[in-house]
Amino acid sequence: MKHTDALDILQTIYGYESFRPQQARIIDSVISGNDALVLMPTGGGKSLCYQVPALARDGTGIVVSPLIALMQDQVDALKALNLNAAFINSSMSSAAVRDTEEAMRCGDIDLLYVAPERLLMPSTLNLLDDCTIALFAIDEAHCVSQWGHDFRKEYMGLNVLHERYPDVPRIALTATADQRTREEIVNNLSLDNAGQFISSFDRPNIRYAISDAGNARDSLLRFLDDNHQGDAGIVYCLSRKKVEETAAWLCKQGRTALPYHAGLDAATRELHQSRFLREEGVVVVATIAFGMGIDKPDVRFVAHLNLPKSVEAYYQETGRAGRDGQPANAWMSYGLQDVINLRAMMGDSDADEQHKRVEHQKLEAMLGLAELSTCRRQALLAYFDDELPKPCGNCDNCLHPPTTWDATEAAQKALSCVYRTGQRFGVNYLIDVLLGKPTERVLSFGHDKQSTFGIGTDRNATQWRTLYRQLIAKGLLSVDVGGHGSVMLTEQSRPILRGERTLQLRHIKSAGAGGAKPRRHQAVDQIAPEDRGLWEKLRTLRTSLAEGKPAYIVFSDSSLIDMLDQKPTSHEQMSAVSGVGKHKLEKYGDAFIEVIREHDMFSDMDA
Repeated sequence: MKHTDALDILQTIYGYESFRPQQARIIDSVISGNDALVLMPTGGGKSLCYQVPALARDGTGIVVSPLIALMQDQVDALKALNLNAAFINSSMSSAAVRDTEEAMRCGDIDLLYVAPERLLMPSTLNLLDDCTIALFAIDEAHCVSQWGHDFRKEYMGLNVLHERYPDVPRIALTATADQRTREEIVNNLSLDNAGQFISSFDRPNIRYAISDAGNARDSLLRFLDDNHQGDAGIVYCLSRKKVEETAAWLCKQGRTALPYHAGLDAATRELHQSRFLREEGVVVVATIAFGMGIDKPDVRFVAHLNLPKSVEAYYQETGRAGRDGQPANAWMSYGLQDVINLRAMMGDSDADEQHKRVEHQKLEAMLGLAELSTCRRQALLAYFDDELPKPCGNCDNCLHPPTTWDATEAAQKALSCVYRTGQRFGVNYLIDVLLGKPTERVLSFGHDKQSTFGIGTDRNATQWRTLYRQLIAKGLLSVDVGGHGSVMLTEQSRPILRGERTLQLRHIKSAGAGGAKPRRHQAVDQIAPEDRGLWEKLRTLRTSLAEGKPAYIVFSDSSLIDMLDQKPTSHEQMSAVSGVGKHKLEKYGDAFIEVIREHDMFSDMDA
């Protein structure tokens, strides 16, 4: 029997007292039969925006999800709420597919998850013709945009939903889309009459920190040791080789670290993803092949060991931390080689010139964010046409404002060296010339006779490498993307060389040293010492009740923290805990109440 009142669904099934303001508007609109485009940050409650209307309207809600690997966990989470959820994908036997299709025709499924390829098959569309459809939810809708960072050609066919089912509301959802991407989502999905609901992109619980690479591995280990002992997290690397090497190295340091990239076979990828979702404290080291649709709420950190190719990619990847609203860290260490490699990859791509220009602009914006000396969150939000009136106070630049220095003379030396050596050498060679190293290669080209030979001994090689990276980031030098990594002067460098303008650059601190100390998450540091024993007991109970499924499906960390605050000893008190709906209260309430009562009783005896 269908619920009709959205607030009753929220309170009874999900165990939350009230909607967030934007959620209420979206849900009311979709329940009324209107289309919607929803831009809401990860962890902002997007799933409720289609799940609640699907439960309130007649029929089955169809959810288009790009990754079949995650459908099982999404369905498990809904079943834990006593909802009739299912998926149809290629991992199922033909008999299981037939059973699910029959349940659909009988109206016994509340929400059905399908990949876009499966949805567009004639057999699936014929099935939908025979059923009552409550709505279509198109998740990760930025995949439909060729300007987005995760384009999937299968999404281009989803316009058929508007043509074939004109009276069924459609809701397209994404956490990441600039203005151009939004326009393409609207055009490609025929959402011209859809209400657009754009929430703030701000994730105030995430602390952003970006630093010069230095020794990136040592900095990463220091970051993890200082802030994330035993926490789940994701480490992103640019190449498969670096993923494998970093995961193996972390394992030698005593971490549970698993590699994930497209070069691994499907069974290994599925196993590693499953362990990440189900076990405590697992770190996944991955390329960008990992992460879309990850629902794990207690990812306490996302670390980048290479520069992402765009601000959208950076925002999307860092947004996988702290979905539960608890404090989390987005930490990045990058270097000059990242810039060279990314530009080379873009130059070698098969994309047309227009796309290459757009990709180049996106990389320049990411470099600008990395080299910024003011509030990173303000710049990040401004990229998405969002505004933060005041500096956030929770990024590395706000907490420890970087100092700047007059780099004009040093830049002139670096740029002159590029010019004097013919604009056909990489940074390492240029540094040898500046430091006056008579290497065999330098001597063979006769550059020991140039005026720039040995004029840079006031700096060491690391400082020159950092300076060259900053000059490239500011567009004063370009990089040959033909694979040689040669640096060349740009028009913007001329005024510096001629002394017509000065150059201020930020002082760089090595990653993990002297910068903002990322805070640990609330589940460790903000729990009162007298409650930490109970916290561990509740976590142990939660894991045992999960029976091999992700523990957060039973209760999230936020719900456990609320239990610590309220210490409920009756069903009435337990029902007031955030995230405890009617079904979970009946299924798990007594077990948690018993643990809380026992703990309180022994605490009283000890007192």
